[in-house]
Amino acid sequence: MASSTSTAIAVTGSTGALGGYVARDLADRGVAQRLLVRTPARAPRLPDSTVHQFSYSDREASTAALDGVAVLFMVSASESVDRLDQHRSFVDAAEAAGVEHVVYTSFAAAAPDATFTLARDHHATEEHIKSSSMKWTFLRDSFYIDFLEALVGDDDVIRGPAGDGRASFVARSDVARTAATILVDPSTHAGRTYDLTGPEALTLAEVAATLARERDRAITFHDESIEEAYRSRAAFGAPDWQLDAWVSTYTAIASNVMAGVSSDVETITGTPPIDLETYLRRHHR
Repeated sequence: MASSTSTAIAVTGSTGALGGYVARDLADRGVAQRLLVRTPARAPRLPDSTVHQFSYSDREASTAALDGVAVLFMVSASESVDRLDQHRSFVDAAEAAGVEHVVYTSFAAAAPDATFTLARDHHATEEHIKSSSMKWTFLRDSFYIDFLEALVGDDDVIRGPAGDGRASFVARSDVARTAATILVDPSTHAGRTYDLTGPEALTLAEVAATLARERDRAITFHDESIEEAYRSRAAFGAPDWQLDAWVSTYTAIASNVMAGVSSDVETITGTPPIDLETYLRRHHR
């Protein structure tokens, strides 16, 4: 079990985008950390960091990797049919190892009946963490700004049944600096659920117009019917749960469940989140 005086911070997902941002932010602050990764060779080389191999579903390896850790940043596992089982196994391992506080990357409007199907797993993970003895902080991230250009097809059209619904897309970098701020002073954030959004709620038609203007291309949005959405994605041969997740990305936007704009990023970090136009200018391809 970890000592009550333990101060170690562990970060999962440092070989990915969000976890990598968090790990680098902590390193820039001079904070020592433990990087938990599946493939040690891919771990970032950062000062005052150690690398520990684990996987969410390997409870023994997870418990060993977390021994002596006080604060854990838990990035949700990659999308899979058994992701919730992996999360539960890892949370149980964290509790067994004596972790005191978990900061978990959840999702906007997480609920048992969430329109976006993957947000249901996030809600169940939140509930499992709450049922443990550990303190917790949940970061309910909106869809990422970073992902929007990937929605554009080869024909420069964004297709999906999103209608004129709005979502407050947020940059991964803003989520990461919020997480890092919490990780270095977790006690003031215990038992809190934060909605991490960008500064504006956009329709996909507005997203397409901004992309077109900033990338100097004729990018447009086509509002598919739900039936069209399933048909247009069937050729990928993905399992049903994955198709449901893809299509519900758009129906969730259509429902306006992510239309709210939160001030949590600025309140926690002191700096407002960036908008889509700023993001695109910083990340010109």
